[in-house]
Amino acid sequence: MDIGGYVMLGLLVLIALYAVLIYNNLVQLKHAVSKAWSNIEVLLKQRHDELPKLVEVCRQYMAYEKETLDRVMRARGSVARAQQQGDLASLGRAEDGLRAGLGQLFAVAEAYPELKADGRFQHLESRISGLENAIADRREFYNECVNRNNVRIEQFPDLVVAHLLRFGPFQLLDFPAHQTRDPDIRALFG
Repeated sequence: MDIGGYVMLGLLVLIALYAVLIYNNLVQLKHAVSKAWSNIEVLLKQRHDELPKLVEVCRQYMAYEKETLDRVMRARGSVARAQQQGDLASLGRAEDGLRAGLGQLFAVAEAYPELKADGRFQHLESRISGLENAIADRREFYNECVNRNNVRIEQFPDLVVAHLLRFGPFQLLDFPAHQTRDPDIRALFG
């Protein structure tokens, strides 16, 4: 083999190594998105488990507010269905409904001083508020992972490897603008 053959062989080896490097980076990004989504699912599950407890505590004091309590539970079910289906657009709408229901629940609780003083209510209100903040943080991290993946699979030369090996984009988890603000539950209690 002459020098040109060795140069060509060396060039092919470098291209193959570069393609492997790109592939490994794309795999890492794909798994980062999956991990970020799993973190959101854990928090959604925790909140899902806490909401019936909050509603039950409220039910004991708020006999005339059945519609508000039912609205929170229906919204909880909508979030669970959207999460199980992996439908991020429906999840965003369901989360919007749930946050609105919780906001109304906490606003209505203002009229029940005994409820506001109940230690279980205070604990659950604090726990759910903390979960809401954690979900917002994880949503931001998930969207960052999705963005890095989506940008990477559109950049040359990564797009060649991504297209050949069927790496696709992920959908951002978008919620309405008013939902991206942290809930100010304390303000609801004046």
